[in-house]
Amino acid sequence: MSHRFTTAASFQPPAPGPQEARPSPATAGLVVADGDVSAPGALRVLLVEDDAGDALLVEDTLADTGLEVSLHWVRSLAQAEGPLTAEPAPDCVLLDLHLGPEQGLEVLERVLEWAPGSAVVVLTGLAEAQAGIAAVAAGAQDYLSKGRLEPDRLGRAIRYAVQRRQVQEAVAALQAEQMRAAENERLEHGLLPTPRVSDPRLGVVARYRPGRAHSLLGGDFYDVVETADGLVHAVIGDVAGHGPGSAALGVALRVAWRAFVLAGTRGPRLVELLEELLLSEHDGTEMFVTLTTVTLSPDRPVARVVRAGHPGFLVHAPGDVRLVEPPGGLGVGMAPGLESWHEQQVPLPPGHGLVLFTDGLFEGEIDAEGQRLDMTGLLRIARHHHDLGPDGFVDALIADVEAASLRHGGLADDVAVIHLGWNTR
Repeated sequence: MSHRFTTAASFQPPAPGPQEARPSPATAGLVVADGDVSAPGALRVLLVEDDAGDALLVEDTLADTGLEVSLHWVRSLAQAEGPLTAEPAPDCVLLDLHLGPEQGLEVLERVLEWAPGSAVVVLTGLAEAQAGIAAVAAGAQDYLSKGRLEPDRLGRAIRYAVQRRQVQEAVAALQAEQMRAAENERLEHGLLPTPRVSDPRLGVVARYRPGRAHSLLGGDFYDVVETADGLVHAVIGDVAGHGPGSAALGVALRVAWRAFVLAGTRGPRLVELLEELLLSEHDGTEMFVTLTTVTLSPDRPVARVVRAGHPGFLVHAPGDVRLVEPPGGLGVGMAPGLESWHEQQVPLPPGHGLVLFTDGLFEGEIDAEGQRLDMTGLLRIARHHHDLGPDGFVDALIADVEAASLRHGGLADDVAVIHLGWNTR
């Protein structure tokens, strides 16, 4: 058995105020004056009790439980604040709800506020069963009557309270993780929608792979939509950073892009409107977005392209793959109000496909010295698969990039890829 009252460094209470009596002679010998005497693995128990006789009763009963405990006693809620807010917090708090002027569930609420991870066992009087039940309903793990304090009952209450609190925290963490996963799923659906295209002559392949360098969803987004005039419009973009803020901004920009396109906005003006939206949505932090927009016509063998800070793209033709980097402007939000974008025309005969992607596809490290794949390496990989159809080409491209990065942990960033073009038949 290892049991002691202690004023360990991590449990040091504030000095008693002028109205707070120091320990009575009956219990003064139970308090260690200095130093941390907690044995490794001992349960850290804080007793908050203003009655010295009751404190001695708890100490004597606890000594007979067989628990390995480091017990620290304070007489008031004010003295309890230090130990409760310290690191590490107590494993268990034995709490009297009647501390002079401080009474009832307000005492419990303050303890739970200061040490939300600590288990709390409320100590009540003989006729206070209802108060104990109310305390459990308010967040305590258990209650005990001081008039019926027995070693077995006290030891069991402390052990179960600590275990119950650990289970509650684990369940809460699981629920939070499930909520984050559900929110990420909703954000991902907003970032990566199903293409809205009805023309059977257009082939569209879209893929997304999450990166391994972060557990949060990034801001990569894409969309493809056909308008009533028969034109097909596509966008691919990347919001700087990761996490809910970047993802939410990506969703807002993607939805706004689709709305602007369906309303008839085209070319550079579309990018200008997206920048206006970005400036109105950001929270004061610097934020920018790179993106490429494309417009295809079923009657013309060209793609009209606007690039805003985004990487170039591949043209996948039968028997060949080439890299195309038409002139472009800065990313959206990099120079608000100062940048102007221009539309470029890129030849796209039937049977050719544009392969748009985010920078995660070529920025991964491929050796121990930190060398990146870069565009040259990506083009080399792409040319190995030039004879494949759109689906096979995109899947093989991503798989080879991922394999090249696996020796260094896999894809370092999220990857979004779109392959689109007019079929020959």
